[in-house]
Amino acid sequence: MKCIIVDDEPIARKGVKKLVEEIPALELSGSFNSAKVAAVFMEENPVDLVFLDIQMPGASGIEFARSIPKTTLVIFITAFTEYALDSYEVDAVGYLVKPVEPAKFRKAVEKALAYHSLLMDEEKKAVENVGDEYIFVKSDRRYFKVNLKDILFIEGLKDYVVIQLEGKRIITRMSLKSIQELLPQSAFFRINRSYVINREQIDSFDNNDVFIKSYEIAIGNSFRESFFEELMKKKG
Repeated sequence: MKCIIVDDEPIARKGVKKLVEEIPALELSGSFNSAKVAAVFMEENPVDLVFLDIQMPGASGIEFARSIPKTTLVIFITAFTEYALDSYEVDAVGYLVKPVEPAKFRKAVEKALAYHSLLMDEEKKAVENVGDEYIFVKSDRRYFKVNLKDILFIEGLKDYVVIQLEGKRIITRMSLKSIQELLPQSAFFRINRSYVINREQIDSFDNNDVFIKSYEIAIGNSFRESFFEELMKKKG
């Protein structure tokens, strides 16, 4: 499970890093001194778990937790006990008080691992029979056959994705990251934090936007270079 540490105190980050390295199931992807820097990193890098301080300069840990997908789990690590109730509002899977006891840290991580496994199982059930030309997507207790060539784009909305077809859309409970991993990478790629597009459906584009049918989708600043690289690739 890929994780990051967000804490403005260098000593605290170092301590959590040491605890993370003792658990083989965790893969530390980064360590950041502010929510703002962590948010930029998460725009292009998948993160399953965040070890998050609460009181930091700029955006607080609570504010940051509200802004990230619910499929990204949060364990708060703080010097203060009074924010415990706030942590429940953002569905944190753990609340640890500094200095962190290794046993309590492992217990919180075990809970996160179990919850992450449940989330992954749920998402796998949302899409069945992934083939070269179509997928079956669960929506409103039914499975709909979706031809890949007919997908205009896919929009991520918190815990759901919207698969946009011409004149129709299908909504299913899963993350944008998870459905993107199931699709052919040569045809589908992300152009901003919330959209994956089908290159075969692009009508036109400029330096800032992609136009598909009547839809105008912005190219994210951090995705612009990779977008043009992907677009100019020849399909194998």
